[in-house]
Amino acid sequence: MFIPKTYTVESVTSGHPDKVCDQISDAVLDACLAQDPMSRVAVESFGGHGLVVVGGEVTSNAKVDYEAIAKKVYNDIGYDQELKFIINVVQQSPDIAQGVDTGGAGDQGIMYGYATDETPEFLPTAIVKVHALAKGLEDLRKSGEIKWLKPDGKTQITVIDGVVKTVLVSTQHDADVSIEEIKAILIEKLIRPIIGDTSGIEILVNPTGRFVQGGFEADTGLTGRKIMVDTYCGLISHGGGCFSGKDPTKVDRSGAYMARFVAKNLVANGYAKQCLVSVAYAIGRAEPLMVEAVNEKGENLSEIAKTKFDFKPKSIMEELDLRKPIYLQTAAYGHFGKVNLPWEKIIKID
Repeated sequence: MFIPKTYTVESVTSGHPDKVCDQISDAVLDACLAQDPMSRVAVESFGGHGLVVVGGEVTSNAKVDYEAIAKKVYNDIGYDQELKFIINVVQQSPDIAQGVDTGGAGDQGIMYGYATDETPEFLPTAIVKVHALAKGLEDLRKSGEIKWLKPDGKTQITVIDGVVKTVLVSTQHDADVSIEEIKAILIEKLIRPIIGDTSGIEILVNPTGRFVQGGFEADTGLTGRKIMVDTYCGLISHGGGCFSGKDPTKVDRSGAYMARFVAKNLVANGYAKQCLVSVAYAIGRAEPLMVEAVNEKGENLSEIAKTKFDFKPKSIMEELDLRKPIYLQTAAYGHFGKVNLPWEKIIKID
């Protein structure tokens, strides 16, 4: 019902400029939560061509060195370029705080959650594989197995009538390696181990023929510019708000996590093979404006969702234990399908 037979999904590596910014923002969030679990954080990062800007609003007792955090993220990914930093972080607006302090939502908005029984990750197969391709590039690089790989990269899979037809891998590389060697080695060490039999599949590797410059040297990045990669790769609706750099009072993040948690558990408990959950909030108000859940047959599961789960922001934070510094690990290769995250746990619905 929800997934078409013909579609394309994509992922990016941790070294993609947008993802570097997501990781900086979530590393700042984690640093604040580690010292003060009640921190209010809304941090955006921008990077490109030798410059990194970290800005936003933070209300916290934590003492955080924003520049040091950003440098560490950048170096841990695998970059060594010298950067200039501009830090512009201020306290959260009291007009917003007065609604959040009483348990209300930190913003208005619509959030969606989805799950399917198609894979152990409760995600469509192509989404699992496209993230695996991107993460595989990082693993092959950091392990030293392929020494000419560099941090920036993107992956893409096209499915036509339910069958994989095209696999695309673009990866940053050393200048002295040929496109023929890049393609041959990546087919052998990355693509076939993840995709399987590649006969009949068009394989594209670095279609321009060269990808030497990457990261902030070649491009700019911005927090929140890869929201489809973060969620369901465009196959399912996204409400518009990004996740990274936001503490869990921001329902853009916690509401979407709760919607995924509910959808996954409705599937895991046999109410659906596929499930879509949607929820909407008004800023400063605790009760959601709507909660909707439907399965692949079009059957309405909203009453089950509303009676078995509590969508108020404070309840979500308690149910999913969201005030812990767990967010940096979400900032690359998707926020869903990772077993160690609390919104991925499976519970029994009585």
